[in-house]
Amino acid sequence: MIHTEGVADVTEETFDAEVLGSGLPVLVQFTADWCPPCRQLAPVLREIAREEADRIKVVRLDVDHHPDLTVRFGVLATPTLMVFRAGEPVKSMVGARPKRRLLQELEDVLTA
Repeated sequence: MIHTEGVADVTEETFDAEVLGSGLPVLVQFTADWCPPCRQLAPVLREIAREEADRIKVVRLDVDHHPDLTVRFGVLATPTLMVFRAGEPVKSMVGARPKRRLLQELEDVLTA
């Protein structure tokens, strides 16, 4: 697993508490070690996790190690970025993107 400082790894055991039970919106990256765009996105997510820590939590889930969650949320490609608020998925994006574009796409989540 690519280590991304400030971005916690979640598992099937910790997902409900870390993501669904979070007081903040949570951006989950569904990722895999073999996925080049996932690696490309890692520094972007690390920066967002650090800069927006008071408004959004950023975590990572390895699709190869946690296929049940991948299926549960209908993830068909990596990287998939899914935002959860109050235990519900509210936004889903597929593919790597630059930081500025990702922040624009998260604007409604960050300001709500």
